[in-house]
Amino acid sequence: MFLTFREEVEDALHGALSSLSLPTDDLGIETPPEGVDAVLASSAAFRLAGEVGAPPPKVAADIAEEIDASDFDYIADATPQGPYVNFLPSGAYYDETVTAGQQEEYGRLESTGESVVVEHTSANPTGPVHVGRARNPITGDAVARILDFAGNDVDRHYYVNDAGRQIAVFTWAYETFDEDELPNPERERADYDLVRYYRKGNSYLEKADPEDVDEAETEIQSILQGLEEGDEATYERVSEVVDTVLSGMRVTLDRLPAEFDEFVKETRFMFDGSTDDVVSRLKESQYSVYEEDAWQLDLSEFGFEKNLVFLRSDDTSLYTTRDLAHHEWKLDNYDRAVTVIGEDHKLQAEQLSQALEILGNDTENLTAFHYSWVNLPEGGMSTREGTGIDMDDLLDEAEKRAREEVEKRMDTRIRDDDLTEADVDRIARQVGIGAVRYDIISKQPTKTITFEWERALDFEAQSAPYVQYVHARTCGIIEEADEVLDTSNTASGDEPRAGGDVPSEIDPSLLDSDAEQELIEVIARFPHVIEEAADDLEPHAVATYTRQFAETFNTFYRECPVLTADDDNLRDARLALVAASKHTIANALNVIGIEAPESM
Repeated sequence: MFLTFREEVEDALHGALSSLSLPTDDLGIETPPEGVDAVLASSAAFRLAGEVGAPPPKVAADIAEEIDASDFDYIADATPQGPYVNFLPSGAYYDETVTAGQQEEYGRLESTGESVVVEHTSANPTGPVHVGRARNPITGDAVARILDFAGNDVDRHYYVNDAGRQIAVFTWAYETFDEDELPNPERERADYDLVRYYRKGNSYLEKADPEDVDEAETEIQSILQGLEEGDEATYERVSEVVDTVLSGMRVTLDRLPAEFDEFVKETRFMFDGSTDDVVSRLKESQYSVYEEDAWQLDLSEFGFEKNLVFLRSDDTSLYTTRDLAHHEWKLDNYDRAVTVIGEDHKLQAEQLSQALEILGNDTENLTAFHYSWVNLPEGGMSTREGTGIDMDDLLDEAEKRAREEVEKRMDTRIRDDDLTEADVDRIARQVGIGAVRYDIISKQPTKTITFEWERALDFEAQSAPYVQYVHARTCGIIEEADEVLDTSNTASGDEPRAGGDVPSEIDPSLLDSDAEQELIEVIARFPHVIEEAADDLEPHAVATYTRQFAETFNTFYRECPVLTADDDNLRDARLALVAASKHTIANALNVIGIEAPESM
C-alpha cells in the first residue's frame, strides 16, 4: 500500500502546486521523523518560499488547503505542520495492508522487464574460501536476491580465473609434486586437498636453486602460452585443477548460502577470439602506447596516473584484458551489470570502466559494488600457520556457539513443541550462519567490520537471532491458534487464508491501537524498502528494516494479546495481522539470505 499511497501523494502535490501556479519539478516527498503522525510529508514549501515571497509555514498551509483528501483512496488528510505538509493514511490503507501482507510473496515487486547480471565472489580457485573475503559472497548474494525480489530477471555469475599465473603455478605444482611430499589436508575435501600442491609450489619457487626455479618457470610459462594459443590439451590440464578446487569451494559457498547460475570461465573469452578483438581495437586507440615492452593505455587525460597494461611483450594478455572482453559480453547480453569487488580493486574497476568507454561501450548501466574487509578480534579464533582462517572455520564456530546459546535457553522456552536433537542442529545452523550473514550485511559495505561473536549471537539485541525469533514467535502463535480456532467452519465457509489457520472473514478496522497501527505501517513500507534497496544497491537497508520490524512487532506482542483478545472478532483480526507479519519478516530475511526458523 505504501507505493500506491506515495503515488497518490505525488498526484495530490502535483495538483495542488499546479493550481497555485507553482513549479512541480521537485515535490520534496520524504519520510517524516519518528513521532510525527504521518506516513509521508512534503518539504516543498522550503524550496518555494522564496519564489512565493512568503514564509515556508504559510506556503505549506496554502498547499495543504488545495488538497481534497476525498479525491483519494488512501489519503485521509493533508495537514500543514510548520513548513511541512503531512499526509495521513486512510482506513483503507491499513485494511488493505493487512490483506496484502498475508500473501506468500508479499513485498515482491512487479516485473521490470530488465535483465541484470550480478557477478560476485569470483575468488581465484587456488584453495578454500578465506574469511577475509566473506563479505563478497554474502553481500553479493544479498544484492542478487534483492534485485530479483524487486522484479528483475537476475543471473548470478562467478567469474573463474582459470588463465592467470597463479593457476599456471597451481597446475605445474599439481603435476610435479607427489602426495607423500605434502602435509595432511586440513579437511577431507577437494579444495583442502589440492591447496597443498599450490602452497608447495609457491614455497618451491621461493626457496629452490635458481636453475631449478628457471626450469619450473619455463614450464609455467608454457602453460600460460598454451592457454593463450587456445591449446585444448593445456586447457584440460588446467581445468582438472580448477574444476576440482571449485567443487570444494562450492560446498562452503552452499553453506552460506551463495547461489550461482553460471561459473563463467576466463578462458572462454580467450578461446572465442574476443580477447584478441579487444587487443586489436585497443592498439588502434589514440590512447594506446608501447612502453616498457608492453602495450598500454595512457589514461592520464582521464585523471589516472597509472597506465593500464593490456598486452605483454610476449603477446600474452592480462587478466584485465580478458575482463574487458568479459564485460563487453555482459553489456551485450544484459540490461544492467553489477560487479561486487573488494575496495582494493577500486582503481582497477575505474580503469576498466574507462577502457570500456574507449572501446565504444556505454558504461552507464555498469556498476561496481565495493566492499571493505571483515576482521576477527584477536583471540576470537585460532589460526593455522600460513593459512589464516578459512570460511569453513568461521561457519563451524558460528554453528557451535549458536548451539550453545540454543541449549542454554531450552529450559526457559515458552513454546512446548518437543525439539528433537535434529531440531536443535537445524536451529543452530539457521541461527549461527544467519548471525554471520546478518552481522556482515547490516553494516554499510564500505566500512571495515570486526566480527564479534557476543554481539552477533545476542538474542536480545540488534542481531539475526533477535529478528529470527520474531518469525518463530509468529509461527508459534499461528500454530497455537489450531487449538483455539476451528477454521474449517468459518461463517463464510471459505478456506483459511495463506499463512496458517487464519479466519477468512475479519474486520481489520478493529486494529486501531497505536501498537497495531504502527505495525501495519511498518508492514506497508516493506515493498518500498525493497524498491530503494534495489535502486541504491543497499542490502544493509533491508537488514535495518528487519530490526525495526522486530522492535515494532515485539511492542505489538507485549501490548496486544492475540489468542486471549477481548472478543473473537478482535482475536481474528490480530491473528490476521500476525500472519501478515509472518510473511513480511520471512520475506525480508529471505532477501538477505537468512533463514526464518519456525521454532527457536
